[in-house]
Amino acid sequence: MRICCPTRLTTKCFVSFLFAVTTLAGAANVDWILTARIAVTMDARRRVIEDAAVAVRGDRILAVGTRAAIDKEHRAAQRLDAGNALLAPGLVNTHTHAAMSLFRGIADDVRLQEWLEKFIFPAESRNVSPEFVRWGTRLACLEMLLSGTTTFTDMYYFEEVVGEVAREAGMRGVLGQTVIGFPVADAKTPAEGLARAERFLKQFDGDPLVTPAVAPHAIYTNSDATLGAARALANRHRKPLLIHLSETKKENDDVRRARGVSPARALDALGLWNGRAVAAHGVWLDDTDIEILAARGVGVAHCPASNMKLASGIAPVVKLLKAGVAVGLGPDGPAGSNNDFDLWEEMDLAGKLAKVHSGDPAALTSRQIVEMATIGGARALGLDGETGSIEPGKRADILIAALDHPRTTPFYDVYSLMVWAMKGSDVRHVMVNGKLVVRDRKPLTLDSAAILKKALEYRGSVAASLRTGR
Repeated sequence: MRICCPTRLTTKCFVSFLFAVTTLAGAANVDWILTARIAVTMDARRRVIEDAAVAVRGDRILAVGTRAAIDKEHRAAQRLDAGNALLAPGLVNTHTHAAMSLFRGIADDVRLQEWLEKFIFPAESRNVSPEFVRWGTRLACLEMLLSGTTTFTDMYYFEEVVGEVAREAGMRGVLGQTVIGFPVADAKTPAEGLARAERFLKQFDGDPLVTPAVAPHAIYTNSDATLGAARALANRHRKPLLIHLSETKKENDDVRRARGVSPARALDALGLWNGRAVAAHGVWLDDTDIEILAARGVGVAHCPASNMKLASGIAPVVKLLKAGVAVGLGPDGPAGSNNDFDLWEEMDLAGKLAKVHSGDPAALTSRQIVEMATIGGARALGLDGETGSIEPGKRADILIAALDHPRTTPFYDVYSLMVWAMKGSDVRHVMVNGKLVVRDRKPLTLDSAAILKKALEYRGSVAASLRTGR
């Protein structure tokens, strides 16, 4: 279509120009068309589409197919033609502590209990505030988005601030207000923690991006009464409960000594699994524990890097999956139990751990591992009806990663490529809820320079607090 030169805009030319714009606008029946060399849909048929395209209208996916088929049926207000690239569901992080990014690496090479009691809990008591949480979560969201994570699950303090940052970043979040049995930054008693959690649930009820949750830290940091109250609160508001479960042998042994049963069975007896729940780690689960979690529909967040780094053990992921438990992946906190938020790394480690632990190279397939990072993680969170796959009706949570690197060329199986070769740095574009939040590796919703500058400022104050004890 010819449009007149703007330097000689005659009346006839202007009318022609208006007609062209109106015609183009009228033809657009979708907001976006995204195209790439290949798409991994993770839909029920696990379709992989060559020369693929996705049509997005509003916050949802309208159609998925070949570029030719989509272009025949749809016209877009905006296009992103990625060329030699992979189009996939945004990754789903099922367990982390985002604001702890500002404590990155303050204590490595120690056991979990020592890490918590000698380093993390004291550092938190001296530094954590609403603004600390705001900037720490911004830093975490920046890192997650740039590596293609579109949904994250969080457990921390001042969780309403985490929710505000998730909205600001344009990320989807299942966010749990921590409840714990000793004084912490945002609550001096468990009762205060529960009251804060209820306010948080009400504040974000019905939010399009944030699913608020109640997060009692663990069985060993809360009384039975507090755990029961947390479950009742979550059920009353029809929201999920997040908790650490059987992370270490010490936790497992201590609970068995005190109660005569495993942590999973003790929590079952308390009714904690009577409602939507996500249990993080699950390293020391036995066969009966797994049966209980499967029967109760509890999702499990597998954190391979954290469990390896803290020498906590190896979660029985293959058994969990065979039992029908929904298993997702999580990086855990970056303060020493992992140090980054890269789910591509978690995919690689999850596969290798399962293989070496079982002695069977076929123990966990590449496709199963990609499932854990996408639709399986969404299922663990109870969000599989909304995200985790690229199919009509789902939220438009999508990553596009470049395939023009030597380590991605050539490839024969796209699942193998994703698990064993690709990195978070390959991600080029990210869409959440139908809005582009990263384009050409540039964040569109977060100020990268300001966040990094603030993180360095906090590094000084955190280091000083560790030296002086104040």
